[in-house]
Order: sequence, then C-alpha cells, then structure tokens
Amino acid sequence: MDTDQIIPKQFLKRIERTGFGEFLFYDWRYLPDGQPNPSFVLNEPRYQGASILVADKNFGCGSSREHAPWALGEFGFRVILAPSFADIFANNCFKNGMLPIAVPVAEIMKRAQEVEGYKLTVDLETQMITDEDGLSVSFVVNDFQRYCLLEGLDDIGLTLRHEDAIKAYEAAR
Repeated sequence: MDTDQIIPKQFLKRIERTGFGEFLFYDWRYLPDGQPNPSFVLNEPRYQGASILVADKNFGCGSSREHAPWALGEFGFRVILAPSFADIFANNCFKNGMLPIAVPVAEIMKRAQEVEGYKLTVDLETQMITDEDGLSVSFVVNDFQRYCLLEGLDDIGLTLRHEDAIKAYEAAR
C-alpha cells in the first residue's frame, strides 16, 4: 500500500503534524458523498479504537511523505504489522513513535477476522507478539530504535537530553 492511499495528496497542505488522522485511507474509508463506507474494514465497529494495524507487504511504499505515519498515529495506531515495509516509511514511523514490525501476518489476520474481540499484545521489551490463544511471534528491533521508543524519545528529545551541555557550550562561546 502506497503512502498516497494512506494519506491522499489533497490533504497535505497543512504545515502542522496534526489534523491528518481524519483523512487516513480517505478514498477507502468514505463514500463519494462523504459518509463512512460501511464495507471498509476500519469502519467496522469491532475494529474501532484498535492500536495495532495489520497490513500487507510493502506497506508505506511510494513517496517518502512523513504525513503517512502522522495520520496513522493520530488515528490511534501505535504498531503496524506487515510482511515488509518501505524503508523510508519504516524510519519515519520510528521517528514518530510508532513501531513497524515486519512479520508474517496471515495467521494474525485470520484470527482477527474470526475472533470477535480479538486481542493481540506487542511487547517491545521482550520483542514478542502474543495472543490469548497461544500465538507467539518474535521480532527484532535494533537497539537504538527500541531504546528511543521505550523512552518516548524523538530526535528533538534525544538532543534535549544534552540541554545542559548545549547551554554550557553556548554560554562559553
């Protein structure tokens, strides 16, 4: 799925990082008259409030727009599971506090569709995906990205951890 489907280009006029969630998957989520499309999976009541998105391969391909992770995050997703991701998209996810995990998803999709109220747990500390019915899938996140996500740090947050040293340098200059 390319980023123009995740957040269509006509909604990229904003300069803020907010306000994109309502336009996530817009062309699929809404009918031409602006009403929610009842046949689109994310409009089903059972998936309302989900924080894990299960997707297909090469998720986030296309342009490198950072708006796609912004829209996904604002909609409420914190984790995206897919067999593969576009590299720039995956990096943008990490930089925006979202965890993209490349794993096989067929069994997870099947369970989510078949089990009403299906719950999936993603544990970044142990790097495991589990459910209440015995599913157990391990994944690997590089140490730096894992640290940043666990600590809630983006690039600015990482820099501000050295604020005292930066102020001292500036004062001595």
